[in-house]
Amino acid sequence: MNPLFLMILAAVAVLAPIQAQAAESCQGTPGNGNARLILEATTMHNAVGEVAFTVYPDDKKRFLAKGGKLVRARVSAASPHACFWLKPGYYAIAQYHDENSDHDFNRTLFVPKEGFGFSNDAPTSIGLPSFASVRTALPASGTTVRMKMRYRR
Repeated sequence: MNPLFLMILAAVAVLAPIQAQAAESCQGTPGNGNARLILEATTMHNAVGEVAFTVYPDDKKRFLAKGGKLVRARVSAASPHACFWLKPGYYAIAQYHDENSDHDFNRTLFVPKEGFGFSNDAPTSIGLPSFASVRTALPASGTTVRMKMRYRR
């Protein structure tokens, strides 16, 4: 047999399980026109607790509203990334570092106690970012969105 053919066959045998595992680790279902959205938190202060990634639909009334989320993933802060299969379109994404794993975004009267961030690394100097500044595209080819974790303390 041709050695090149054998190398290609071996590469396919090695990569196929990796691709299948990546598809299985995503929330949702591949196919039916869905695209893969990978979310990653960067600039974490530590690897304690969890990171919650929340995806909102393209509707500013639902952004950060109670019951407004489309999907959410809670992952270990030691590996702060999540994956979803969603229809191509526009979404808004929020994240927070739940250091004490109580599933609550802890804050004092005026200042968040835990890290947070938004798609497009939307600025949050005073108050929440605008929906327009957070809105991000998910193309049919899929995408990875990296978001800086910001801490106010």
